[in-house]
Amino acid sequence: MTDVHNTATRSRNMAAIKGKNSRPEMLVRRSLHQAGFRYRLHAADLPGKPDLVFPKYKAVIFIQGCFWHQHQCAMFHWPKSRTEWWRRKISANRVHDEAVQDKLRELGWRVLLVWECALKGKARYNTEQLLELISAWLRGGNSFSELPPS
Repeated sequence: MTDVHNTATRSRNMAAIKGKNSRPEMLVRRSLHQAGFRYRLHAADLPGKPDLVFPKYKAVIFIQGCFWHQHQCAMFHWPKSRTEWWRRKISANRVHDEAVQDKLRELGWRVLLVWECALKGKARYNTEQLLELISAWLRGGNSFSELPPS
C-alpha cells in the first residue's frame, strides 16, 4: 500500500514531531511539579538525555512515543510503505533505548519509562492515577519500571 500523502506533505508531517517538550512530556512535567517534585530537564551529562532527572531520588524518567520506540500496544503499527527501512529504523531505536537504560542503571540511576499510551488513548491513566504511580515509584526502590506495565 502506498502512502496517503505526497513526499512533501509526509516530510512536513514528520518534521513537526518534537523530541522535546511534547504534549505527553508536558503533562507529566506539570503534574509532578505541581505535586512538589523538582527535576532537571534533558540532562546532557547523562546517557540518552533523560526527559526528567530527579537527583534527589537518583531516578530518571523517559516519556516514550509508542511508535518511535516500538511499544507493543494498540498505538503501535508498522507502516505499510518502506517497511524494511522502518523496521531497521525502529529496531535500531529499540536497541539504543536498551543500551541507554543499561548504562544508566550501571551508573546507579533508576529508570522509569512512561509510554504514550499511558497518557492518551482508551487505556490512559487519569492525572491523579498517573501522579500516584510515578510518585510511588520515585519514593520506592525499583531500579526499572514502565507505565503501563508490560
